[in-house]
Amino acid sequence: GALVICSAERPQASKSNKAAPAPYDARAKKPEGPAANPRIEKRTRNFSIGNAIEPKRDMSRFVKWAKYIRLQRQRKILYQRLKVPPSIAQVTRTLDKNIVVQLFELAVKYRPEDKAQKKERLMKLAE
Repeated sequence: GALVICSAERPQASKSNKAAPAPYDARAKKPEGPAANPRIEKRTRNFSIGNAIEPKRDMSRFVKWAKYIRLQRQRKILYQRLKVPPSIAQVTRTLDKNIVVQLFELAVKYRPEDKAQKKERLMKLAE
């Protein structure tokens, strides 16, 4: 069989039911940027079988990602969607035991006095 190569430029049949183009408006805003070369005309590309190759598409949404990646993305979205009050959110990250011991030792120094300590203090003051 003979191999026939068709050109990408084929005369298209004109459709009679198409609306006429709008008349040229001299006040229309001109596109900003570098001036187009009048010798280079833009051609519409045909992406059907045997014609122009389609541009690369971003297929990352359809990739089967590794499980740890899926989990970390799901966790991030869950944390965005769950509205946690600050008083609860502050206890999600707890301290380790030795820091807690130091903290409580410091807090004991600033504990308010109880009735027995107050009575003792006032008795010393009265003497």
